[in-house]
Amino acid sequence: MKKFAIIGAVFAMLAVALGAFGAHALKEQLGSSRSVWETAVQYQMFHALALLVIAILLHLFRDSFFSIAAWLMVIGTLFFSGSLYTLSLIKITAIGIVTPIGGVFFILAWLFVILGIFRIRTSRFNY
Repeated sequence: MKKFAIIGAVFAMLAVALGAFGAHALKEQLGSSRSVWETAVQYQMFHALALLVIAILLHLFRDSFFSIAAWLMVIGTLFFSGSLYTLSLIKITAIGIVTPIGGVFFILAWLFVILGIFRIRTSRFNY
């Protein structure tokens, strides 16, 4: 639980830092790849925040599906955003094959979040 909150917070912090770095320090180097960089930052931030929510769900409900979802999001972020950052900087298009793999991990992560929510007993989810 705590580890996913920490990872989510670190991913969020890095998304802010990498977004600023891309917008300022790498502005010239990125050129036309700037939108690819920005996509990596956005997806990293979305899933960093999702990891924080999953950490809360794990704390409240202790369902293994939330743990699986969190690990899938961590891997998805590393593959998806990591490959886009690399692609933006190195411009080797072959690395782009890793990006959809990260996307699949994201989709599976969200599926496990949905399944975990379905497994919550209704009486414990009356907020």
